[in-house]
Amino acid sequence: MRKLLFALLAAAIALSSCCQQAKDSLKVMSFNVRNAKAADGDNAWELRRSATIAMLDEVQPDVFGLQEAYPEQEEYITSERPKYVAYGIGRNDGIEGERMSVVYNTETLQMLECGTWWLSETPDIPSVGWDAKYPRTATWALLKDLRCGREFYLVNTHLDHRGVLARRYGLAMVMDLIRQMNPDTPLILMGDFNVEPGDECLTDVEALMCNARSSAKVTEDTPSFNGFKESEGHKTIDYIYYKGFSGAESFKVLNQPFDGKPFISDHYPIVATIDY
Repeated sequence: MRKLLFALLAAAIALSSCCQQAKDSLKVMSFNVRNAKAADGDNAWELRRSATIAMLDEVQPDVFGLQEAYPEQEEYITSERPKYVAYGIGRNDGIEGERMSVVYNTETLQMLECGTWWLSETPDIPSVGWDAKYPRTATWALLKDLRCGREFYLVNTHLDHRGVLARRYGLAMVMDLIRQMNPDTPLILMGDFNVEPGDECLTDVEALMCNARSSAKVTEDTPSFNGFKESEGHKTIDYIYYKGFSGAESFKVLNQPFDGKPFISDHYPIVATIDY
């Protein structure tokens, strides 16, 4: 009987420890979904959208950032999985165009505040910044973890694919605006930065924040951009950074098939488990 009681007590302690660990960590994902208007043939959104749902069912992120999302893509995801709610506005004028959306699980998180900046000299006005080809935005949200009561900011962005100055100044502007809002609250910055590791536009971010790919206890070197190709032209251009957290447990690039589709997008989603 005593052995049984000790066994039950040990199991209870282990379960309590597991639950504590679970609520004190956060699973975050960055995903360039590839815009629905692109002429992608066999990789068109309508033919791979079910793979996105299969991926969400497997990964179960608490919060994720979508890049290149059109309203119909965001609406499909949230209608298929209603526990997820999204905030994002069109980059062209606040209505039309691609969205850099923050999507969160209402069972684990609550959104307290949110907003959008244009990466330009006029961040509160729809605009194209510096040498960018397109309007670029950053979507921010202040979120509360319902499991432990902790609050954190998440910023999701997509830097320009051509403008060197737009990437450098846009990312610097995002960091400055976050510092003005609340310098002490934990922060996650994610997105498609359109540069590979070592690019000078990442220097200031690397000095201020931790890169989940390089700092996680369990990680990998798999590139995140695939271009809908099996092997050639793959690049690492998607990032998850954090500060104000104790560390990252894991980082993973989701390059496996979902729902029988070899490519969920021309980017693989990247996922990190971050500890408070």
